[in-house]
Parts: sequence; C-alpha cells; structure tokens
Amino acid sequence: MVVLEIKDLHVSIGDKEILKGVNLKTNPGEVHAIMGPNGSGKSTLAYTLLAHPKYQVTKGDILLDGESILELTADQRAKKGLFLAFQYPTEVSGVGFSHFLRTAYNSLSKAMDGDDREVFITVREFQKYLKENIAKVGLREEFLSRYLNEGFSGGEKKRAEVLQMAVLKPKVSILDEPDSGLDIDAVQSVAQAISKVSTKDATVIIITHYARILNFLDKLDYVHVFAEGKVLQTGDASLAQKLEAEGYEWALEKTA
Repeated sequence: MVVLEIKDLHVSIGDKEILKGVNLKTNPGEVHAIMGPNGSGKSTLAYTLLAHPKYQVTKGDILLDGESILELTADQRAKKGLFLAFQYPTEVSGVGFSHFLRTAYNSLSKAMDGDDREVFITVREFQKYLKENIAKVGLREEFLSRYLNEGFSGGEKKRAEVLQMAVLKPKVSILDEPDSGLDIDAVQSVAQAISKVSTKDATVIIITHYARILNFLDKLDYVHVFAEGKVLQTGDASLAQKLEAEGYEWALEKTA
C-alpha cells in the first residue's frame, strides 16, 4: 500500500519555478534518502509537503493514503500523519519541552478518530511515555524539564526532533538535513536515534547532501538523486556511495 505519492509536482516561489515535476512513492516501513546538490529544491520539497505558504503548487498532486492533501493546511496535514524535522530547529524560550510534546500529542490524538493508540490524559502517564522514548534517542531525562531546544547542542536539537517523531508517531517523517552542521559522532548518534524510532508502519524520508549519515542507519531502502527540481534517478543504498565517491555530475550528464 502506497503511503505517500507525489505526482508530477511543480512548485514556484513568485515567478520562479523550483520543483519541475517531482514523482515519488513510499510504502510503509521504507526508509528513503533524497540526495542532491545545494539549490536543487530538496528543502522546497520538504516545506511544500507541509504546506508552507511561501511555496505555490502550480501543477501535480500530493496524495496521502490515496487522498489529495493539497487543500489542507499545515496543521491539517500534521493531523493526517505528516511530520517535518527542521534543518535548523528553533529555540523557544518559555515553552517547556515536555509540555510542548504533550500538547502536540493530545492535539494529534484528538484528531485521529478511530485510531487505536492510547490518549494519555494525565501528566504522570505522559511523562512515563516520554521517558521510554527519550532513552531511544539518547537524550537525558533532564532535557524534558528544559525549554524547547534552549541550550541544546546541534546534535541534541536534531535528536530532540527525532524524539518528536517517536512520540507523535507520524505516517511519514521528512527529516531535512538531520546531519547539517554536526560532527561525525553527533551524526552517528542522530542516525542511531532515527533507526531506533522507525517502525514498520511508517515511512522515513531523509534529505541530505552526504552519505555519511546514511552509513549509520540500520536500513536504507531507496536513494533518490534530486537535481534541477526533480528526481533524476532512484537506486538502492549503493547509489549513495557512488554519489559520495563521484559527486553529482555524472547523474546530471546521464539525464541531459
């Protein structure tokens, strides 16, 4: 069963077309990587999937479980099961991390009529649930009592995004350059966190320039070469290694 399907998607910012016919399908339990050079439109795709108002869809469609979500707002798409982990997570002073997660969880749970997952009513129950998940991403429990991302290192911010993914249990998680600005140890920690919270029922899409974070994943099903506003090639994990070794020029030339 296809979870997410992107069909001939064209997206513009003002008069400039950024995405020029993106096609992509994902199934439950799959891990996809989208790799491409700077300026190729990878982040535009991520933000478009979550209905950022800056980006205008001029052609094509985005289907989630077979239904178009083009007319849905960002919060409505989140309630349908889409999640975006930001490349640069924002520090929000005064908003407790634990409170933020509980509010988001309750909001999504109330929207999902017929879903069989438990809705946590009490703070105590939710704290227990958080502690089970925070261990998976390698963060200490003390982070739950701090303000959202405030004082977190780069790697901690990225793992905090993965914790949100673990707690909210989206159908499709889009991770926009989760390795950006991190040293090799932090990259490995983030990759391990992603692997530990990934499930057989959900899709993970990792957007990145480099193969290094992909090397630390427990599984990687598909790699997509993204350039010139579209997917140029798709392959297995070995494609990431070829891109790392040879760059993107050969892929561009092959499709010219």
